[in-house]
Amino acid sequence: MDDEDPMTKEDVGRIMARAMRATAGPWSSFVESREGFSGSDFIRTGGEDIYLTGATVADQDFIAHARQDIPRLVTEVERLRELLNRSKGR
Repeated sequence: MDDEDPMTKEDVGRIMARAMRATAGPWSSFVESREGFSGSDFIRTGGEDIYLTGATVADQDFIAHARQDIPRLVTEVERLRELLNRSKGR
């Protein structure tokens, strides 16, 4: 998908489908130096924990939050599209 192409309803549906196939949430990012405990940095999920190599703390936080953020963003896109369609009389 080109950055200038509008996101289609199908694109949004595929994004949500990927999010829903991921391990159940919520996911939480645990960083040893930030949380004040010893051990590895990891992402806690509703299943197995995820350990990343080569990721920054910001990367880990982004990945962990994406499990909750993506479905919320997709829901908002769908809500705004519905409002736009209603305002156009569709």
